[in-house]
Order: sequence, then structure tokens, then C-alpha cells
Amino acid sequence: MKFVDEVSIRVKAGDGGNGCMSFRREKFIENGGPNGGDGGDGGSIYMIADENLNTLVDYRYTRHFDAERGSNGGSTDCTGRKGEELVLRVPVGTTVIDAGTQEVIGDLTKAGQRLLVAHGGWHGLGNTRFKSSTNRAPRQTTPGKPGEQRDLKLELKVLADVGLLGLPNAGKSTFIRSVSAAKPKVADYPFTTLVPNLGVVSVDRWKSFVIADIPGLIEGASHGAGLGIRFLKHLARTRLLLHLVDMAPLDESSAPDAAEVIVNELVKFSPALADRDRWLVLNKCDQILEEEHEARKQEIIDRLEWTGPVYVISAIAKEGTDRLTHDIMRYLEDRADRLANDPAYAAELAELAELDQRIEDEARAQLQALDDQRALRRSGVKSVHDIGDDDWDEEDVEDEDGPEIIYVRD
Repeated sequence: MKFVDEVSIRVKAGDGGNGCMSFRREKFIENGGPNGGDGGDGGSIYMIADENLNTLVDYRYTRHFDAERGSNGGSTDCTGRKGEELVLRVPVGTTVIDAGTQEVIGDLTKAGQRLLVAHGGWHGLGNTRFKSSTNRAPRQTTPGKPGEQRDLKLELKVLADVGLLGLPNAGKSTFIRSVSAAKPKVADYPFTTLVPNLGVVSVDRWKSFVIADIPGLIEGASHGAGLGIRFLKHLARTRLLLHLVDMAPLDESSAPDAAEVIVNELVKFSPALADRDRWLVLNKCDQILEEEHEARKQEIIDRLEWTGPVYVISAIAKEGTDRLTHDIMRYLEDRADRLANDPAYAAELAELAELDQRIEDEARAQLQALDDQRALRRSGVKSVHDIGDDDWDEEDVEDEDGPEIIYVRD
């Protein structure tokens, strides 16, 4: 199944039914009076998080969704039938955004969570509603109100505890294969991973966490190069980032340079995401001599000025992976324990919530800017930042300081 994490759709709630104008007419009953009923309310549109879905591909080709209209009112004070609600199922982790205002309508992070995205129209009133002591035969009715219509943007962010960062062929997919039951594609060429992959890591019988692997980043990713920049948003919900570095690149490039590229692109994409807790994992230690491990490790630490945890592993040989996964589990458990039992952690929790919001806002702004640049290139229009000196008309430049002549027709 194709992985789709961004779609744009249009939803239209049902219109309300019109009120009815009717009078009671029966044998032997004189001046029966008004008996027109109200219309029915239009159907609303809801979104519900479904844990059995993992992609937005269902909304890739069907983009317009209309709820049922309310029925008109009838005679003998019959109220019209309400329009049936329309329920759209989306994966857990979907953010619903109003495309016109960029307002976040809601975030579906729990299975079964329900969100109203378009409200049905209010019903119209029948003429019975307008009768009074001075208006015995009212002929007034009201039409039903139109249902709400919205253009929505759906963004899916995978829910994982740990996220993997690194250049292509740094060993991210191999690592997730070695510590979980997930089987992402692995090959000896870059960009093997085209979509995010999730794996459940079981540390003990009743202890596990979810790890996410995204396509590798390359230099210039913050300006739209490669694939990984569009998937960095999936790391916004993680609690810990693992920065994987290839200790022995096949192209004989510098491992410290490769590590620095990832840090720079991460900061350019979202400074708030760069503030997330991050561990340095040096992979493929089996490709170099054991006595060179410490020197290579220190070289990378010095280049990055790293002060956090550092691990040296070989994912394919499963060397050092057990210690790493147990430390991750211990970190997540300690964090959960502090959330539950330490009142002083409430202030820090508020800061983390603010950090999460900053990450999402910066990621959304960065991706929107890339989409705008792509749209300008397709239309042949240059943005202000892309205009150079050669794009100005020489005649306009020469006349810039001259008098302005205005011709007026009598």
C-alpha cells in the first residue's frame, strides 16, 4: 500500500431542510389553523481516529465529501428527517488544518477520538412556529441554513517514542531490522527507504517502545533536496532522537563531516527539533579495526562539540544494540515515572508541550515555504529572493532617477 501523509480535501455539511407552510383542512373542522412542520437539520461531518489505518491513501483520489441534506418539513406538524452524519476515518496521529486560515482544527492522537470538522445547517421553521393571538393564519416560513463548507489539509505524523536521523546508508533500516520485527528494505545504494517505517522494540516481556525510521537526509535538504525533509515532521512527536553516523563510509568520505551535515540541516529545518533530546550512535564499528574505534569516536565528538550520550554499535552484527535498547527503555520509563509522581516536573512538562508546539509550527512553516517555491517554479514566476541583477530591464534602470512623465488626454 502506498504511504500518503499529506492530502487536501473539501468537506460540505448538509443543508438544513426548509420549513413547510400548510393549513389543517378536514371535514367539519372550520379554520383548522397552521400545521406546517419544521425542516430537519443537515448532517454534520466528523473525523474519527482509526488504529487500523496507517496512511491517508483513501483520500488521495476521492477529495470531495458531502453530508446528507435535511428533509423539508411536512404538513400535520411533521418535522423533516435529519441528515445522516458523515464519518471519515483517518489514522491515529492525523492533524486537521483549515487550508484557508491555516488554523489547526484538531489533532487526533488517540484511537476512537472524534472531531467535528463541518457543522450541519440549522433547520428551517414551519408556519406553525409563527402563529399567535394576532396572527391566526401565518404564511411565514424560513429556509434551512446552508451547511458549513471547508477546505481541509490532513497531515499524518507517525506516533513513535524514538526517531532515527542520518544520511542515506548510515544503517538506519538495518538497525530497526536488528532490534525489532520490522523488515524495511535494505540495499547497498542510497535512498533505499522511501517512506517512514515503524518497529516495535521488545526489551523485556512486558516492556517495549516504538521506533521510527525516516528516509535519509542529504546536504541541502532544508532547501528541498532529497526526500527526508518532508518526513522530518514525523519526528515531531518522538521523545528521543538517535543520530546514526556511519563510522566507515563506503565512499571514503569523512564521518565527522557527515555528522555535521545532519546537525546543520536539522537546525535549518526546525531549531526547536534540534533542541529535542538526542543521542549519538556510531554505527558499523565492525568495518574498522577495534583499536581505531576510540580515535574515530573522539574525532566525531570534537567536531560536533558533543556532550550527550554516545554509543558505538554494529547494527548488522547486533553488537552493542542490546545495551542501547535497554538504555532507551530506561530513559522512557524514568521520564514516564517523573510525569506521574514528581509534581516539580509539571513546569518542565509545560516547557516540553511548548517545545512540541514550536516544532510543529516550524515544520509546517518550512514545508509550506517549500511548497510555495515549487508552485512558483511551475508557473514560471520567480520569487523575490531568486531575482538577480540580470532580471531588471536596463531601460528601467536608466530612467530610475529621471523625471516621471504623466500623459493626460483632454
